[in-house]
Amino acid sequence: MRRVQHRKKVKRSKRMKRFFLLSIAAICALSGAFVTLRIYAQIVGAPIIQVPISSVFLDNQGNVIGDRFEEQRRYWVSLDEMSPFLSQAAIAVEDKDFYKHHGFDFSRIASALLKDVKAGKKVEGASTITQQYARNLFLTHEKSWNRKINEALFAYRLEIFYEKEDLLEGYLNTVYFGHGMYGVEAASRFYFGKSAKNITLSESALLMAIPKGPSHYSPLVNEKKAVDRQQLILKLMEDQQFVTTAQRERAKKEKFVLKAEDSVVTKKTAPYFLEEVWKEASEIVKRKGLRIEEGGWTIETTLNRQHQQAAEEVIEKWMPEGELQIGFISMEPKTGYVTAMVGGRSFAESPFNRVTQAKRQPGSTIKPLLYAAALENGFSPLTYMDSERTVFTYDNGRREYEPKNVNGEFAEHPISLAQAIAISDNIYAVKTFEQVGYKPFQQLIKRFNIDMEIKDTPATALGTSEVSLFDMTKAYNTISDKGIQKEPTYITKISNNKGKVIYDVETEKTKEKKVLLEQDAFMLSHLLTGMFDPTFNDYSPATGNSIRSKQTRPYAAKSGTTNTDQYIIGFSPQLTAGVWNGYDQGKQVSDAEAKQVTKQVWIEFMEKAHQGLPVEPFIAPPGIRGVIVDIETGGIATSACKKQRLVYLKEKDVPTKLCTDPKLKPQTFEERTEDDHPWSIFPFSLFGE
Repeated sequence: MRRVQHRKKVKRSKRMKRFFLLSIAAICALSGAFVTLRIYAQIVGAPIIQVPISSVFLDNQGNVIGDRFEEQRRYWVSLDEMSPFLSQAAIAVEDKDFYKHHGFDFSRIASALLKDVKAGKKVEGASTITQQYARNLFLTHEKSWNRKINEALFAYRLEIFYEKEDLLEGYLNTVYFGHGMYGVEAASRFYFGKSAKNITLSESALLMAIPKGPSHYSPLVNEKKAVDRQQLILKLMEDQQFVTTAQRERAKKEKFVLKAEDSVVTKKTAPYFLEEVWKEASEIVKRKGLRIEEGGWTIETTLNRQHQQAAEEVIEKWMPEGELQIGFISMEPKTGYVTAMVGGRSFAESPFNRVTQAKRQPGSTIKPLLYAAALENGFSPLTYMDSERTVFTYDNGRREYEPKNVNGEFAEHPISLAQAIAISDNIYAVKTFEQVGYKPFQQLIKRFNIDMEIKDTPATALGTSEVSLFDMTKAYNTISDKGIQKEPTYITKISNNKGKVIYDVETEKTKEKKVLLEQDAFMLSHLLTGMFDPTFNDYSPATGNSIRSKQTRPYAAKSGTTNTDQYIIGFSPQLTAGVWNGYDQGKQVSDAEAKQVTKQVWIEFMEKAHQGLPVEPFIAPPGIRGVIVDIETGGIATSACKKQRLVYLKEKDVPTKLCTDPKLKPQTFEERTEDDHPWSIFPFSLFGE
């Protein structure tokens, strides 16, 4: 008996010794593994947690108008910029011991492992928030042991090198909420139409119900499942003392309103405009030594929502069905800020921008630039030339050119520059080009920084050289701003994802230069108001007569027509706008309705855009004098002369004879000599050619 008991004691002692040795070995192995893991983590270092972030566009009032993202729509916001209910809901449902563990929840791992072994496959996860964040950053969602091991390694490294708040913030900014939305900010904007910092307890719980399975728990896919899980999360938040029973009850009863259909992240305002913004932003960021691809930029733009809406409304009203295309742009003279843009009928169907990318013949809209060169070279608003059938020779007499007016008629008498621009007389324009010369006109185009090849042929005076609507509108904007050219811009400020301003238009060196004397710019502006004045009607009416009834304030403008293009560009002292209509294929614009689109869109936009603004006149600068003249003779008007009009002139050009003077006869430019009217050649060298 004693021998049996002894043998049992010996066996028990051996088992204890073996267990002790195995325990020591296991502890050593485990300690060695942890030491190895720690050394590995230290050698490898902190994981890079940078992820692509969407960039946001704001209008000139700070409202979100769109975004830009590569593969995932995501906006990074700090925990302070989120509703606290979001992080509480995430912890309650995903990882209640988040602040206690070091990346792993061993009890959940053991439970999940047991279920996996029983099923013979990977069926349940036990991932902590840190592990999920690691997966979001570095791994796929494949259910495999290899992925879980890598997930654990990344999670351990994250826990070593980053604070818990950093990990929670990262998780909430990378988790997927369905419908292409990553992170709580994108999801809040998409589902509720507001920022993550403004969502309620009920909305927070509903959002955090989605990541378990966006294809099942999105309220847009299955509202009942989403609400059931929302209620579960609210109960967990109460159990874990994140919220009180009263808060939970109120949240349960709260009715949520989904706004995905008109969400700011699904609707993009002014898509053609935003494409141009992105191009300009890319260049600005590159100049700062940064990469636009980093994302996370907040780009404050010059877009005026009122202007954009007005443009889109009048375009929709007047554009006929079919293939006729449109280009529209508006900008401010005093700043160069582009306030609205429409680059075509549909961005979805054709992102080709007919404002900036298309180059077409501008027709008679080129004439104000020609007359700007003329004013610099001896012309005045009362410079007369015969409007009659004329054959011009060029290329050393080897070629001939016979221009016609739009209706095939001629005045058959001398007309002034003021009348010629109002009725868009082509004979006067070609004669002006002949008198001024190719070189001065080419130099003026160069000073205005217009990308247009000028040919030394008479037809150049009628706008046969191709140019973009953008460049032409920029030129008119310069005339409006007293001859000071401000480079058009779409952006006022750019900030990075940390809120640091890297570009501010107010502090940058402004790109502006004087390209036209103020006196000439003003006279030209006032000449362009003649488009709307029936006093100038002759063999052809003033070209703005058809829209004059809609005009409520002074505008300066010029229309242009070719077989394939319709233009009108004009301005008030506050705003410039340009409109083009035509076909992408360059076919003829023949329909009478289509020919009216351009002018109707322009005048109705200008009226809408100016609503609520004071009426501003064009104010004459020093050295310019206003005189009421008879437009037929150029003499000072009396009651006996019926065609009277206010004309602004330089002092030396003010007439001295009355319109009734029998000796008064309009003196044509060809008849004048330097003694009669000294030319004042423009000092080109002042403008840094």
